Amino acid sequence: MSESANVFRIKAKTLSAVLSKMMGVPVSRATYQTKPLQGGTVGDVRLVTGVAVCPDGDVPYKVVLKTQKKWTRHGDPLSWRREYDLYNSGLCALFGDGLCWPTCYHSEEAVNETRLWLEYIDGVTGAQLTIEHNEQAATELGRFQGRVFSETPHTLQNFPNLSKADGMKNFYLHYRSWDEVYDYVRKANCDIPPHLCKMIIDADEKSADVWKSIEKLPVVLCHRDFWVTNIFVSDGKIRLIDWDTTGWGYLGEDVISLIADESDVNQMLELYNRLVPAYRRGFQEFADISQIPSLYVYERIVMHFGYRLVEWYLDADSPERKALQVETLQKIYEMGKMS
Repeated sequence: MSESANVFRIKAKTLSAVLSKMMGVPVSRATYQTKPLQGGTVGDVRLVTGVAVCPDGDVPYKVVLKTQKKWTRHGDPLSWRREYDLYNSGLCALFGDGLCWPTCYHSEEAVNETRLWLEYIDGVTGAQLTIEHNEQAATELGRFQGRVFSETPHTLQNFPNLSKADGMKNFYLHYRSWDEVYDYVRKANCDIPPHLCKMIIDADEKSADVWKSIEKLPVVLCHRDFWVTNIFVSDGKIRLIDWDTTGWGYLGEDVISLIADESDVNQMLELYNRLVPAYRRGFQEFADISQIPSLYVYERIVMHFGYRLVEWYLDADSPERKALQVETLQKIYEMGKMS
């Protein structure tokens, strides 16, 4: 039960209740040990394993315990408790068979802290995902968002804790206001190739008109952290974790992250070519978007990741890391030539 000098304690009554719900049989008691799980979350996420004492004998188990303490995300102060709120909102009824989140067996709330006991997903994730897996994720995302958009469910109409539709725009404006990256791409002695700097500067100059066009797109329910470490393919289906940034956004927003957020740089162009049509096909099954000529995916990739990649370039601790950021920017530039 111990990790280094610390002891992570779990109440026996709580653990028995969680396992009873998970297994569908009474669990009188259980042993446990925990280990931290790595991921993109700011919460404390642990894999809890052990042996549960059931009526028909001892059964080994795995379950995830996610503890989230209060913290403040820039421009989104309630995100720290959003996943807890969503799990208690009935959102699970909106999922289809192709895309859903881990089952929640138990939730707890204390002062400035939430705990979720979640299904452990064993599947392919992160860098192991193939282009076909990513295409499947884009298709299922489109189906989910199209279905929710077409049905406008009561569950979400008055739900108070969802991020706002202008979240991506505000993220871009926040980065653009940062002098360190804004000024760097405009310096004569900038080490990033001039055509890549010009790509970012041109996006700035066109941004007001581009955002006006984006804001005419349908508003859909977005995950807002839709990248490979949060996506699992398990039993041929998409399982999606870390819903703390979820909220309203404009059609196509999540696909942008799936294409460009720390993706394999050698696959980015193929991802761009395949994921956008796959997403559109999935959405089209539930809502007609045939009259929408552009989702402005390339434009949003430049705005959302351009300055961010410049930041990573400036902070890189090795020539290899610097080269990776430039190569990523180059792939984004090449997307623009294909658009």
